[in-house]
Amino acid sequence: MLARKLLILLVATIFSLSLASLGISAGDELKGIVTKIEGSTVSITDVLGNEKTVEIKNPEALKVLKVGDQATVTDGIVKKEGGY
Repeated sequence: MLARKLLILLVATIFSLSLASLGISAGDELKGIVTKIEGSTVSITDVLGNEKTVEIKNPEALKVLKVGDQATVTDGIVKKEGGY
């Protein structure tokens, strides 16, 4: 009986850790609406209303990006949604 409880606990722990690792890897991408552009930083508000400011690695993309645009930032690379 104790072995069965330990096995269930082990399986639940492994499952929880696998979900946590998915959340960590998904944290590299940010999607939302551009709320502010200052120099090489862009502030984006996601669908939950959380605003994050990101240092952009491709400043040439900021020439076509403006406040109110839908954008995706992946590893510091910003891309305007819907094309340029």
